[in-house]
Amino acid sequence: MIFLETSLSGAYIVEIEKHVDLRGFFARGWCQQEFETQGLDSQIVQSNISFSKEMGTIRGMHYQHAPYQESKLIRCTRGSIFDVIIDLRSDSPTLGQWYCVDLNEKNYRMLYVPKDFAHGFQTLIDNTEVTYHVSQIYVPGAEGGLRFDDQAVGIEWPLPVSVISDKDKNWPDYEFL
Repeated sequence: MIFLETSLSGAYIVEIEKHVDLRGFFARGWCQQEFETQGLDSQIVQSNISFSKEMGTIRGMHYQHAPYQESKLIRCTRGSIFDVIIDLRSDSPTLGQWYCVDLNEKNYRMLYVPKDFAHGFQTLIDNTEVTYHVSQIYVPGAEGGLRFDDQAVGIEWPLPVSVISDKDKNWPDYEFL
């Protein structure tokens, strides 16, 4: 596995190392030891799948309040997404900054999202499926979010929004400390 640190400290693009032969390839998609060697949260307690029918769908920007914060490992297993994270760490020099990466079924890339980051994505094609491995059991009462168009963040989404939940479009303005 290849770990490429993003412009937001602690967040990584994770690339697989393909072992190619006449059948195709084999690669490791998860290794607890390699994550620990990188100093990353290596606990996975839940794996989630989301499916979005329509291009332009936005899911996010979600996070969990303390003490239920989640680290996530995101992979697009079918289709393509514009994946976005926002640094919410109050002591971080990149507080309020966002980072994006295209994840799709062809590049096999993953995004490691540390605790205290908001996460969301927009589907770039119809019928897109995303897998999330998370370090904490989801606790509904600890859920938080930022609006996809929160002016304090200024995410530049690549497509017009076609589908978004009422909850995601009605999060209040985020108060950065």
